[in-house]
Amino acid sequence: MMTNLFSTFDPATSIKTSINWISMLSCTLLIPLPYWIMSNRSTTMYKTIMFLMYNEFKILMGINSQGMKLSMISLFFVILMNNVMGLLPYIFTSTSHLAISLTMALPLWMSLMMFGWLNKTNYMFAHLIPAGTPGVLMPFMVLIETTSNLIRPGSLAVRLTANMIAGHLMMSLLGNSLNFNLMSIIIIMMQLMLMMFELAVALIQAYVFSVLSTLYSSEIM
Repeated sequence: MMTNLFSTFDPATSIKTSINWISMLSCTLLIPLPYWIMSNRSTTMYKTIMFLMYNEFKILMGINSQGMKLSMISLFFVILMNNVMGLLPYIFTSTSHLAISLTMALPLWMSLMMFGWLNKTNYMFAHLIPAGTPGVLMPFMVLIETTSNLIRPGSLAVRLTANMIAGHLMMSLLGNSLNFNLMSIIIIMMQLMLMMFELAVALIQAYVFSVLSTLYSSEIM
């Protein structure tokens, strides 16, 4: 029985130790290993998704930045696997915490900013004022662009965390209302539909996080 509604997001399983964060590393067991003589279904699906994401990022970033595309594909799979594993029973959802989502967004944003300001300083200054901006509005546009640039890692992290928390809270509310009667059958059907919806959300949020990070990097690269 849960002590409160948010106890499912508590990473601590005891006073001295916390093993829930190990679920982040356990997702690496699902990555196909190169020990198969012939490709199995999981390997084929993994390669298909990887090539689709590569072609998507190639459109956004161009033919250059080969390593950046591979980094974004890896980021996509890390978020996707943690999101999907969080839907399984008794598995901790690490991406529902800002400690994880902000850890992925903030270093990526800071590295892009450091690269841009150190290597393309004039371009970064010019990017603060869009083309065709009237002279009167230039100081305000600099403030607006600077503010929008500073909140990018926070928006990425909060978007991922909020979407993961919202779905799990709904499933927790429905799960606590089971009383093994006729209404339970309806609730179970609603749970199944919500599970399919959350599976789509897990995929979409991993895609949105990686695509937005690619768009942010394409402004500098």
